[in-house]
Amino acid sequence: MSPTWKKRIALFWRGWGWSIVVAILIATSFRSAIADWNDVPTGSMIPTILEGDRIFVNRLAYDLKVPFTTWHLARWADPQRGDIVVFFSPADGKRLVKRVIGRPGDEIALQKEQLFINGKAIHYEPLAPELVNQFANQLAPAPQGQYLFFSEHLAEKTHPVMIMPGIPALRTFGPVVVPKDHYFLMGDNRDNSADSRYFGFVERRRIVGQATAIALSLDYTRHYRPRWNRFFSRLQ
Repeated sequence: MSPTWKKRIALFWRGWGWSIVVAILIATSFRSAIADWNDVPTGSMIPTILEGDRIFVNRLAYDLKVPFTTWHLARWADPQRGDIVVFFSPADGKRLVKRVIGRPGDEIALQKEQLFINGKAIHYEPLAPELVNQFANQLAPAPQGQYLFFSEHLAEKTHPVMIMPGIPALRTFGPVVVPKDHYFLMGDNRDNSADSRYFGFVERRRIVGQATAIALSLDYTRHYRPRWNRFFSRLQ
């Protein structure tokens, strides 16, 4: 490299280089500690979250962490039943999105798709036909009757769940007691979700934050066509 180019590089670094580095560090630290987004490549949270949704993650919902780590600087809340959270899987470290079903000390059981928490059966209701049609229209074509939708009443929150009777699944599980500082997480697509039934309880420190909204959505099955009705919609 010629002395002239070395001089130009040195001048650029002194003039703009540090500014660019600082800007990158600020942007990535913001994502790591305050707010983030997560692309959803699988259907484990259908019908609440679809493949192709990009969800907003509030990293300050429960605590403040050191950027790029799972170390806590401060903690002001804990995940509640019904919250949708992003976390690092205890199985392979991948980031996943699931719903909080059991908190520390809860007894969790599943009997033929019926969820029990602390010995009490969770209440389910059929969804209104217009909602069923709405959800079914957003999914890939499937044989009639493959998808069944229900409204699940979990704590003070109500959300839709889907079951798929025609596929093999773990429909009976437990009972198990959630240990201290751990959580039991499940997908809303109950018969097609790798969750705490398979990889066990999730430590509190592994939870990144709460998923609160869908920023945008692209339909992978239709040439990435935007699902405009899902843009900027809140998650329940």
